[in-house]
Amino acid sequence: MSVYAIVQVDVHDADEYAKYAELAGPAVAQYGGTFLARGGAVEVMEGGTRARCVIIQFDDMEAARTFYHSPEYQKALSYALPVSDRDYKFVEGV
Repeated sequence: MSVYAIVQVDVHDADEYAKYAELAGPAVAQYGGTFLARGGAVEVMEGGTRARCVIIQFDDMEAARTFYHSPEYQKALSYALPVSDRDYKFVEGV
């Protein structure tokens, strides 16, 4: 069953966050993820959001967790976490 990473981000230092982006994209691909949305326009109908929204599809929960905890993605996160506020979750598809 497909699993989706739903990520919402407010970036506070674009230059530092760019270092994350350089590493995160290749890590997603390496672990079988596919970007479905990557920072395009967002129209909030209810509730709130952060400035940037990303959706990534993985084959299953195990693949998503393996990606997130991988050394490649953890290195990318070392650049993102200090300069952003993020909500990151995995959601099973139907």
